[in-house]
Amino acid sequence: MVFSDFINQIEELQNKPLGGLTSQFKLAPKLRTQFSQELIDSKNPRKAAVLALFYPDDNNQTRFLLTERASYNGTHSAQVSFPGGKIEKNDKNLQETALRETFEEVGIASNTIRVIRQLSDSYIPPSNFLVTPFLGLLSEKPKFTPNNEVANLIEVLTSDLLNDDNLTSKEMETSYMKNIDVPCFKLNDYIVWGATAMMLSEIKDLLKQ
Repeated sequence: MVFSDFINQIEELQNKPLGGLTSQFKLAPKLRTQFSQELIDSKNPRKAAVLALFYPDDNNQTRFLLTERASYNGTHSAQVSFPGGKIEKNDKNLQETALRETFEEVGIASNTIRVIRQLSDSYIPPSNFLVTPFLGLLSEKPKFTPNNEVANLIEVLTSDLLNDDNLTSKEMETSYMKNIDVPCFKLNDYIVWGATAMMLSEIKDLLKQ
């Protein structure tokens, strides 16, 4: 997608209805679909926020950023995700959380990012986080400076997200599920699944409306 075409869609993107769970569940592990809103509320999940950051590349094509987390002794070690993290006491709101974490993780200053809109929350059962995604925009190609939480930067063409050929499924084994087929995206040779794939599914539907 040419970046100028993406820019021309901004007003529509701000006003279109979100797909919510209908969009998210297209890429949700079966385990996740069993969690009702009532059940999620009863677990009093911790709050977090992430940023889906779109920008032009050298060829004026629209890309967005994913990161591969560094390996650590935790639930989401080495997984692919958006920049983001849990809310901290000095954050005024979840949007500020997403912007702060993006600066800390990949070095993009908050005042250079235009936040287009908030997207639908996504619940992550194994870590009991309720994550609020935001759609953000940079007007020019960024220079990323990742910190030690980030193993790799994954700069994905938006056209690859929109291409249904990049939808697949993979048998996964994690600390909380074994040998289960999980729907996922294959982007830049990375398997993107779980909450990040659910958020991307809503973004994809929003862009394709």
